[in-house]
Amino acid sequence: MESRAGLDLVQLEKLFKLMGQYQMAELQWETAEQNFHVRTQAAFVAQAAPHQGHSVMMAAPQSAAANVSSGSRPAVEASKTGPALDAKTGLPANQKQVLSPFVGTFYRSASPGSEAYVREGSVVKRGDTLCIIEAMKLMNEIEAEVAGKIVSIQVENGQPVEFGEPLFIVEI
Repeated sequence: MESRAGLDLVQLEKLFKLMGQYQMAELQWETAEQNFHVRTQAAFVAQAAPHQGHSVMMAAPQSAAANVSSGSRPAVEASKTGPALDAKTGLPANQKQVLSPFVGTFYRSASPGSEAYVREGSVVKRGDTLCIIEAMKLMNEIEAEVAGKIVSIQVENGQPVEFGEPLFIVEI
């Protein structure tokens, strides 16, 4: 089976893997003497940065969020006494987000009846499969980039995800 561009599915799968390996998020390719355009994931993240401020409070540890919402301490005082938070993610320094490298559909397991790759509380090592993102009818395994403990799963099974959307929070 070939696509209109003359690439078969095996070639497309190889191309997607290379895009992931080199953290490319966008590839535009035209023929008639070739026109090529590549955009990295970092370029998209930089554009999305102003919108990430909305999720900072949601990502804060529950104890700090509870103190702020209960009114027991002013928000400024609570942030001074809690752990240092990463300016970009709003997470403690010992927690990292696993972001979606694709636009697609999030799956926690290889098939509907099979066991989820990870659960909250699971301990993972670098290279362990965390989930699958289906993009353009291809199943892409998302692997852990760091060793640690899954603190939170941010997406429901079968839910569509956007590029750069947080999937997991890992405590390292």
